[in-house]
Amino acid sequence: MKSISVKAFAKINVGLRITGRRPDGYHTLETVFAPVDWYDVLTFSPADSITMSCSNRELACDESNLCVRAARALADFAGLSHGVRIELEKNIPFGAGLGGGSSDAAATLAALNRFWAVHAPLGELHRLATSLGADVPYFLESKGLAYATGIGEELEDLNLSLPFWVVTLFPGEQISTVWAYKNFHPRFERDVPDLRHALRALCEQKDTSVCSLLENDFETAVFEHFPAVGAIKDELLDAGSLYASLSGSGSAVFGLFHSEDDARRAVGRFESRCRCALTPPSFTMS
Repeated sequence: MKSISVKAFAKINVGLRITGRRPDGYHTLETVFAPVDWYDVLTFSPADSITMSCSNRELACDESNLCVRAARALADFAGLSHGVRIELEKNIPFGAGLGGGSSDAAATLAALNRFWAVHAPLGELHRLATSLGADVPYFLESKGLAYATGIGEELEDLNLSLPFWVVTLFPGEQISTVWAYKNFHPRFERDVPDLRHALRALCEQKDTSVCSLLENDFETAVFEHFPAVGAIKDELLDAGSLYASLSGSGSAVFGLFHSEDDARRAVGRFESRCRCALTPPSFTMS
């Protein structure tokens, strides 16, 4: 079989509320995932065993890597002894709250499902994806905006896309999700409006008044311990962003812009200090 290459896109979180803690220690949340035009490239080639290489030498390519784990999970499910060589061109920064590792794992599941002719149904792939990480099902099943609950694996496709230019910035800090959940300030008991309604108003009517409802519960702790990340958010707002937020547990920050000119000026303002991505309106993963 010939080699195949696929893109694995990053995501941002437009609003993120941590709603509780389960008996098993995992936290439940409510968020809306949105794709951005920042992607890794994975190439899959025939091989006698499951092996992996990566353009970024800082990223482990052993059994701890989510791509390798995804390949082994699918092989075990299908009862296969097939191998594959996975080559990862890593562009999405890790420790950024952009879901790069989860996206790579989802791309691996989907690609090998075809490459190995497993033809597993989506329900089985969802189960495997959830076992790999809470964000993995989103990248496996969605193209645009999706409302997520549970630990992030319960998804509702909103059939929406952001009608704005999105500037996504990585300040260079790497923040682990484990650290973020240990240090955030819980606010479980509170009345909050429905994120789905807020996103519909924002996307369909461009009602920017709802932006004040789109909080990220990780921001307070992250900005306290990593003030440079909070300063990036303030700068994005100063640059004309109608809404700016931490993505996930950070450290990536993104801003929404009405005009392409303003968005490109913002990129020019930050690109000497941060890795940047510019996403056009109505972007979906393809």
